[in-house]
Amino acid sequence: MIIKLSNASDKPIYEQITEQMKQAILSGSLLPGDALPSIRMLAKELKISVMTTKRAYSDLERDGFIETVAGKGSFVAERNQDFLREALIRQIEEHLVKSIQLAKTANMAKKELLELFTLLLEEE
Repeated sequence: MIIKLSNASDKPIYEQITEQMKQAILSGSLLPGDALPSIRMLAKELKISVMTTKRAYSDLERDGFIETVAGKGSFVAERNQDFLREALIRQIEEHLVKSIQLAKTANMAKKELLELFTLLLEEE
């Protein structure tokens, strides 16, 4: 798994790690039971503080994405498909809200926005 950090991002480093790991889990790149790098190893690879990676792992565990077993490490948690689907729908909603805000800023009519959405769907 490759994590790319950006100093230009407005998000803290731990949040960038958390989001990228969640995305890898939701997309199926990381599967239930997959072992994650240790907190120290990830910190060393990314050249960041151990406290930063610890915060990311804590947030992932709190949100149910990973499980930590004492003496063994951290692993992708078993997740049911309904939960994964809900998480993806939540992400879609967030993106749509941002798109609608941009459309309003551009003074785009509802009809134009719906036509654009339909066009983009049909390209798939």
